[in-house]
Amino acid sequence: MSDSGKPRVEKTYEPKEQYLSLQADSLRDLESFWAGIAGQLVWRKKWDKVLEWDPPFAQWFVGGLLNGSENALDKHVRSWRKNKAAYLWEGENRERRTITYGELHREVNRLAGALHDLGLRKGDTVAIYMPLVPEFPITMLACARLGLPFTVVFSGFSSKALAERIQDCEAKIVVTADGGYRRGKVLELKTVVDDAVKESPSVKHVVVFRRTGHVVPMIEGRDHWWHDLMAKASSFIAPVPLESTHLLYILYTSGTTGKPKGVAHGTGGYLVFAYA
Repeated sequence: MSDSGKPRVEKTYEPKEQYLSLQADSLRDLESFWAGIAGQLVWRKKWDKVLEWDPPFAQWFVGGLLNGSENALDKHVRSWRKNKAAYLWEGENRERRTITYGELHREVNRLAGALHDLGLRKGDTVAIYMPLVPEFPITMLACARLGLPFTVVFSGFSSKALAERIQDCEAKIVVTADGGYRRGKVLELKTVVDDAVKESPSVKHVVVFRRTGHVVPMIEGRDHWWHDLMAKASSFIAPVPLESTHLLYILYTSGTTGKPKGVAHGTGGYLVFAYA
C-alpha cells in the first residue's frame, strides 16, 4: 500500500477456473446445484422439494429436517477434528484461549442444557447482548441446538435500541455479561440490559456471563450467573431435528431511518449457503 492508503498497482483479479465452473453449474440448473451442496450436510430427513418459490418468498429444502449445531459441531467431533482448534481467541487485554471442537461441543451442550432447564423450548426466542468472547458463539450454537431463534444485538447499542429488538422478537431470555471491554473502557452491559428489560415484558430470564468481575445488581428469580447454570447442566443435549424452514436467527437493520426491521434466516437455506 502507498502512504495515501491506495494500492501501489491497480490490478483486476480474474475468478479462478473452478469458481467459474461452479457459477456455470448454478446458472444451468439452480435446484440441482444447491441440492448437491445440501447433500453434503447432515440431514435427519431429506427434503421433499428443493425450492418452493412464491415471489417474493422462497422456501428452501421443504420437508427436510436438520440442526445447525449438529452440522457445526457433532459431525466434526465424530471425526479427526475433535481435538483440533475450533476457535483461537485473543481478548482486548491480551488474554488468549484455544478451544477445540471437543471442548466447544461440551460447552455448547451444557449451555443448551441450562437453557432447557430454564424452561426454553423450540421456537422460544433469545436475545444476545454480549462482548466479543468465546461464550458469544457458544450461546448462538446452544440456541441452534434447541431450535431457539436468536437475535444478536451489538453491545454498543443503547438500552432503547436493545429494548426495541427484544420487544419485536418477543425474546423470553437475554444472555449478556456483567460488562465488556472496548478500547480500554468497560462497557456496563448488565446495566443496559436491566433498563431494556424494564420495557420488555416478554423477558423471563437474564443469563449473565462474568467477564469483568464488576459488581452488578442481580434480581432473584430472573437473573442467573452463567457459571452457576453451567455447573448444574447436563453434559449432553441431543440436537433437536428442525424443519429446514425453521427460523434460525433474526438480524435487525440499524434503525437509523426508522424502526429496526428484522431479517429472518431459515435453518436449511442459511446453513447450505454458509457451507457453500
